[in-house]
Amino acid sequence: MFNAPSAPGGAVIRSFGEYQPARVVTNHDLAQRVDTDDEWIRSRVGIEERRVAGPDDSVESMAVAAGGKALAAGGLSPEDIDLVIVATCTSQDQIPNSAATVAARLGIPAPGAFDVNAACAGFCYALNLASDSVRAGSSRNVLVVGSEKLSDWVDWEDRATCVIFADGAGAAVVSADQDQGIGPVVWGSSGERADTIYLRENRYLYQEGQAVFRWTTTELYKVALQALERAGVDPTEITAFVPHQANLRIVESIARKLGAPQALVARDIVTAGNTSSASVPLAISRLIGRGELRSGSTVLTLGFGAGLVYAAQVIRIP
Repeated sequence: MFNAPSAPGGAVIRSFGEYQPARVVTNHDLAQRVDTDDEWIRSRVGIEERRVAGPDDSVESMAVAAGGKALAAGGLSPEDIDLVIVATCTSQDQIPNSAATVAARLGIPAPGAFDVNAACAGFCYALNLASDSVRAGSSRNVLVVGSEKLSDWVDWEDRATCVIFADGAGAAVVSADQDQGIGPVVWGSSGERADTIYLRENRYLYQEGQAVFRWTTTELYKVALQALERAGVDPTEITAFVPHQANLRIVESIARKLGAPQALVARDIVTAGNTSSASVPLAISRLIGRGELRSGSTVLTLGFGAGLVYAAQVIRIP
């Protein structure tokens, strides 16, 4: 039971699901295309390989695959879902939204459906919206999906970005419960620095790497500690820390400052790359699948990305 503002009821995460494209792109593969090599990539971002979408993969199809697994893992039918939220910043079309399409393909009848664009913090934002909706009594069960096809927005001739980004989806089902398994969110933005991550030529992802690195490694551990405090959880009590998988150096720098040496630290970035809003649920789902996270585990999540926006909260693993 986490601390939470007064509300009619509680909210818990019932299940997770994931999807990764079949195509694996190694550092050696990229070295055949741009001026880079395995040592350069590993030393700067910690990535060994990443998944890249195939011709049949889209933001919506990957969300459907991950969402379907989450529904099955939670023992729910499509009729049980009242609301679908898709976090994405890489949809090819602004209209229609992805969530309604995803819901229809999953056979969910007439749910509320909307997208959230908080870049790499999108899933954490959407998870809190789902929790609030359930706790307020507006929904019984909410499907939350982070799905990204970043390969559509990467300049594959730019070695600074093409080595980082990848594709995939992660999903969770949030359900009403007498207990509270989702802690209060600590979220915010640093909009005066929004120009550090943007679309170059309105087509290609670009970031001021050093500026982003300084911001994440000097400011965001404070946000994570605030989320622990609001949830009434001491750093020594968490089972795992799952931040956005932006860069292995960033992940490990923030983790060192938490005062939680016992915590498992997600390093999904090494084999999955940076999948933006999909990275947090994808990493959690993979940890569960490998048996590294068990039911009842307490996990600190932290999302952050373009905007610059951030969100952190403590959750309990179903």
